[in-house]
Amino acid sequence: MALSGLDIYKLLPKTNCKECGYATCLAFAMALAQKKVSLDKCPHVTAQARLALESSSQPPIKLVTIGTGESKLELGNETVMFRHEQKFYHPTGIGFLVEDTLSQDELKNRLSKINDLKFERVGQIIKVDLVALKNSSQDKAKFISMVKTAVEATKLNIILISSNADALKEACTIVKDRRPLIMAGSKDVFDSLVTIAKENNLPLVVEGQSLEEIAVSTEKAKSQGIEEMVLYIKEDVLSKKFQKFTLARRSALKKNTRPLGYPLIAFTTQEEPERELEEAISYVTRYANIVILKNIDKDFVFPLLVVRQDIYTDPQKPVQVEPKVYEIGHVTKESPVIATTNFSITYFTVAGEVEGSKVPTYIISCDAEGMSVLTAWAAEKFTAEKIADTLKKCGIEGMVSHKKVVIPGYVAVLSGKLEELSGWTVEVGPREASGLPAFLKGWK
Repeated sequence: MALSGLDIYKLLPKTNCKECGYATCLAFAMALAQKKVSLDKCPHVTAQARLALESSSQPPIKLVTIGTGESKLELGNETVMFRHEQKFYHPTGIGFLVEDTLSQDELKNRLSKINDLKFERVGQIIKVDLVALKNSSQDKAKFISMVKTAVEATKLNIILISSNADALKEACTIVKDRRPLIMAGSKDVFDSLVTIAKENNLPLVVEGQSLEEIAVSTEKAKSQGIEEMVLYIKEDVLSKKFQKFTLARRSALKKNTRPLGYPLIAFTTQEEPERELEEAISYVTRYANIVILKNIDKDFVFPLLVVRQDIYTDPQKPVQVEPKVYEIGHVTKESPVIATTNFSITYFTVAGEVEGSKVPTYIISCDAEGMSVLTAWAAEKFTAEKIADTLKKCGIEGMVSHKKVVIPGYVAVLSGKLEELSGWTVEVGPREASGLPAFLKGWK
C-alpha cells in the first residue's frame, strides 16, 4: 500500500532545511507521495526511515534503458495518467520488425531505409529508435548472421527476439555493448531468458495473456535479480488490449501495484497500411512505451512520429524558436521584412510560405513567449511596443536599405502605434500565412 503524504512526513527529520529544494518537510513529503521527487533529495533521512520509505521513493513505473550513449532509449518513469496533469517525460520508442527470413540484400535494404526515417518538423528532428531482430526462421545460424549484419548496418537500438535460448545467448555476446532488449517470444524459455538477462545485465520482456500472469512473472524475475523489464500483453482483440494497457498503467500509478510498474511494448498486427498506422497511433496514445511496426514507408512513418512529438511536448511550455532575424533565400538590402511571433508552428508556417514564394525575405521572430499571433496579441505579448523594441535591437536596420515592415493582418490595429514608436512604415500583410506568396510577389 502506498504511503500518504502525512505518513511519509512522520518518517522525515522535520528540520525544514530546504536542502531538498522544498520549503518544508511536509511539502517534500507530499511531492514524494505523488512520485514527483526521489527520497535521495533528503540528506538527513535516517537509515530506518529510508527502509520504511523505500517503496514510496521509487517511481511507480520503472525506468528502463535500452542502448547506450547519446542514442540510448529511456522508457517509463512516468507519473501521471494524462498529459495535462503534468507532462509525459519519455517518448514512446518507435521501431520496426526485421526478420531473418530476408535475404542478405533484402536485409541490408530494409535496414538502410529504416536508418533514413528521420525528419525535421517545427525546428526539431524526429526519428525512429529501434530495430527488432526476430528469429522467425527458427534457424540459429540465420539469426546470428542477421544480428551481425544489423550491428554493422545500423546505429539504432536493438531488440533481440528468439525462442531459441542458445541463439539468444550467442546474439547477446555480439551486441552486449549495445545493451539490447531481449525477448523470448515463448513462455517455455522464460527461465533461460532471465538467466541470459542477469548474466549480461540486460533488460528483458515479460509476456503473458493476463495482467495477473505477467505480475507473477515479473515478481519471479525480480526475485532473481532482474530490475529492468518491459511488459508484453498477448491479446488478439485490439479493444481489449488497449483496456489492459490502460489498466496496467492505472494499477501502477494509482494503486502502486509494483509487479505491473514497468513499460509496455506492442507489436502492430494490422496488414493494411492505413489500419496499421491507426493501430500504432492508438498504442502511442494508450500508454505503449515501445511500438514495433512492419511498414517502413516514409509517408506512413512521418504522421506517427508527428503524433508522438505532439503528445510528448510539454503542454505548459509551447515549442519556440529563438527570437531573432531569419534569412529566407538570398536576401538583399531591398528584401521584405516580416514580423511574427516565436511560436514554432507560426514561424515555420510563415517560413514555409515565404520559401514557396521564391521571394528572399527577412523574418523577425519576436519574443512572444511561444504564443501564436492572436493569442500573443490578446495576452499583450505581441504589442506595438514589443515589435518596435525588437526592430531596434535585432539589427535589421543595418541589413536593409528601407524601413518597411510587414505585420500579420490579424493585428492590423497595431500599425499606427507601431509606426509612431519605431519610425518604420508598416504594411499590413495577409491574415493567413497562405496569402504570403501572392503578397510578397507584389511587394515593393
